[in-house]
Amino acid sequence: MNENREYKSDVFSMLMENKAYALQVYNALNGSSYDDPEAIEIVTLESDIYISVRNDASFIVDADISFYEHQSSYNPNMSVRFLIYYTSTLQNLLKNRDLYSAHRILIPVPHFAVFYNGVSDRPAIETIKLSSSYEKPTDEPELELTCTIYNINPDKGKELLDRCAVLDEYTRFVETVRRFKTEGIDEPIKNAIKHCIDNHILESFLRERGAEVIKNMGIDMSFERREGLIREEERNLGREEERANTERERKRAEAAERRVAELEALLKQKSD
Repeated sequence: MNENREYKSDVFSMLMENKAYALQVYNALNGSSYDDPEAIEIVTLESDIYISVRNDASFIVDADISFYEHQSSYNPNMSVRFLIYYTSTLQNLLKNRDLYSAHRILIPVPHFAVFYNGVSDRPAIETIKLSSSYEKPTDEPELELTCTIYNINPDKGKELLDRCAVLDEYTRFVETVRRFKTEGIDEPIKNAIKHCIDNHILESFLRERGAEVIKNMGIDMSFERREGLIREEERNLGREEERANTERERKRAEAAERRVAELEALLKQKSD
């Protein structure tokens, strides 16, 4: 069964469906002060053919197109993935334009951001370049793409979180779910939602879409458990294969020793 957790709508992408929230994040990253959520044009890939390259959020503001992705694990291939997102989006945006026209066709300026909140220690801000994935290093790549990874964990992302209320509250919600899971609280997602509503953390969003959050995060946790079991099974299989290889090598060595002993005995008989 081939599943990919990136294809489903997680809490972050659900938040970014709200233009006001998306504009908050855009302003925080770009130092801008847009105050009209309708200034945002949400970009979606309409055809089912694009389901395999769906990202968490993409939208246009004033001729800038932003691609946002949330991740709980570091992925060194994000520049390649963003290239696919951007080119697929362009293909969709320009499907009714004549690229053979004598007139220049203008395209929106792309920006790529990843919001990381995994448990592995990562820098506050880091970048990944498309050229780092080229098979052959080049000093002057003719096609380059840079994505910026923002660590939004409380200990690393304070500066950005202070500028963006929705990211701050999202981080606090995730931290609450993690804490409730660690403490062994029953139904950690459901109880984290109740706790956050009571403490005015993503209150309106969780009141409206709490059931979807429970469903999606439940799928997410099930996926993580399944992936963990698969990795453990792979490790066990690897250990079994290693033991089998060791046993084969031992038997080969013993056979070789027996053959050497037989040859030595034969040579001794001939010399006698």
